[in-house]
Amino acid sequence: MVVIVDTITNPLRPRHPEKVNRPDSASPPKPDWIRVRAPNTRGYADTRNIVRANGLHTVCEEAGCPNIGECWDKKHATFMIMGDTCTRACAFCNVKTGLPNALDASEPQHVAEAVAKLGLAHVVITSVDRDDLADGGAEHFAQTIRAIRAACPSTTIEILTPDFLRKEGALEVVVAAKPDVFNHNLETVPSRYLTVRPGARYFHSIRLLQRVRELDPTIFTKSGIMVGLGEERHEVLQVMDDLRSAEVDFLTIGQYLQPTRKHHAVMRFVPPDEFASYEKVAYTKGFLMVSASPLTRSSHHAGEDFARLKAARAANAR
Repeated sequence: MVVIVDTITNPLRPRHPEKVNRPDSASPPKPDWIRVRAPNTRGYADTRNIVRANGLHTVCEEAGCPNIGECWDKKHATFMIMGDTCTRACAFCNVKTGLPNALDASEPQHVAEAVAKLGLAHVVITSVDRDDLADGGAEHFAQTIRAIRAACPSTTIEILTPDFLRKEGALEVVVAAKPDVFNHNLETVPSRYLTVRPGARYFHSIRLLQRVRELDPTIFTKSGIMVGLGEERHEVLQVMDDLRSAEVDFLTIGQYLQPTRKHHAVMRFVPPDEFASYEKVAYTKGFLMVSASPLTRSSHHAGEDFARLKAARAANAR
């Protein structure tokens, strides 16, 4: 799954052209708590077939998610819209980089059909960064949300968006489509942005999440970071404070895993007890929901977490 050269769609095109000439970065051996089972169940195969039949991409595959076997066995998939090629080149990410193709106007309907076939009660929609588009793909997100609403009225919708940096009015378009959960990941602490996420701006992302709450307070907001990239504990705690200042409801914290030796190295494997400590501290800071563990990912157990998130907000409102 994790390759540096794409030998399927174009045998001559590197998957990450900006990383090909970088020296290899060695990570320490994976500890026992990182191990996952290989995906080989009937449910996994069924999900894969539905994704393929509708010509869709998933972040589960493109980003090399370690939980793909568990999620796809339950027919839970995170759809990645607007193609499989990203205009950014983050040091941690395994999604292909380069100049993307034009948007597929039929994609929103194909996603909706796949959601219906999988019988999803809760769906997560993410995308590549599309800095080449005037609105960053905001209208495509909105069309996808509307198509799912039309085909599956009872399905709740969670979106994981790019930052829409320098795309005036884009956020308003997406929020107006009324997803149930608006997720935008910070990915790491501010001091690591220049090496880990150079195309983004930390405080722009914080402001994006804050603005969602200003535009529509009924929408749940969510964000996540990876640890093991060289951050310090006090920096993680500061990120929590920044997110709470933006009234973010849900925080996820997971272990960074190196996709290839050309990507940013794992600086440290954080043990499970430290994740438990982060979760405890985050709850004291006021988050409605926190998921912190080595294998936590933004979309992992998203449906169950959404139910708990609604219950937490209702309890706080009493």
